[in-house]
Amino acid sequence: MLAVEPKPATDDLIDGFVVHEPFAAAMMAEMPASRWSAWFMGCVGLNSCRTMEKSTEAIYDELLVLKCQDGDDAALEELVERWQSRLFRHAMQLTARRDVANDVVQEGWIAIVRGLSRLRDPASFPKWAYRIVGNKCADWTRRQQRQRRLTENVADATDPAGLGGDDPAAVLTADDELGRLRQAMRQMRSDQRAILSMCYLDGMSLREIAHALDIPTGTVKSRLYHAREQLKRVLERIET
Repeated sequence: MLAVEPKPATDDLIDGFVVHEPFAAAMMAEMPASRWSAWFMGCVGLNSCRTMEKSTEAIYDELLVLKCQDGDDAALEELVERWQSRLFRHAMQLTARRDVANDVVQEGWIAIVRGLSRLRDPASFPKWAYRIVGNKCADWTRRQQRQRRLTENVADATDPAGLGGDDPAAVLTADDELGRLRQAMRQMRSDQRAILSMCYLDGMSLREIAHALDIPTGTVKSRLYHAREQLKRVLERIET
C-alpha cells in the first residue's frame, strides 16, 4: 500500500506530503505541483491523513495517465505495455478470435490515445479503456452481421429457387463468399458499390439512404434493384 500523510521530518517530501514509495515519489517529483496535487486531493481529501485505500498498481496507473496527458511519450509507452495483455484478454472473451482481438485492441488504443487528454478522472482509466475495447468488439460483431446479410441476399439472388440445396459442393464457406463478393463489387460502378454497401454493410434503411444521397426513396429502390442485378451478373461471370 502507498501511505501518504502530512509533512514529517523524513522520507520523500513532495510539496508538503510524504510518499513512502520510491517510484511514485519520483514520478510526482517530475510533475508540476499543481498538476499532481489536484489528483492527490481528489484521492484523499483536503484534510485527510489516512492511508489511501488503493493498490500501488492502481495509483501508478493514475500517475501514468496524468503524465500521458502532459505529453510524456515514455509514460504512454509504459501504459500500453501494462494494459495491452489485459485489453487483449477482454477482446478475446468478446470475440473468441485471436486475429480479431488483435485488430480491435489496436483500434482501441488509437481511440484511447486520441481521447486520453479528455479523461477527467485518471482513476477511471481501466473502466474507460475496457469500455472502448468492448465497443470496438461490438462494432466488429455488427460488421459480421451485415456481411452475413449481404451474403444471404446475394445467395438468394444467384439461387432464387434454392437449387443448391444441401449439397456441400454447392455451398461456399462464408470467407469464400465474402471474397467473391468483394471481387465482384470491385468490378461495379462506384455508385452501385456505394448503394449496396449503405444497404447491406451499413444497415441503412431506404429512407436513410435517400436522405444521405438527397434523392427520392423511389429512386433508391430503383438503384438498389439495378445494383443487385448487376452484382448477380458479375458473380455469374466470375464463376464461369
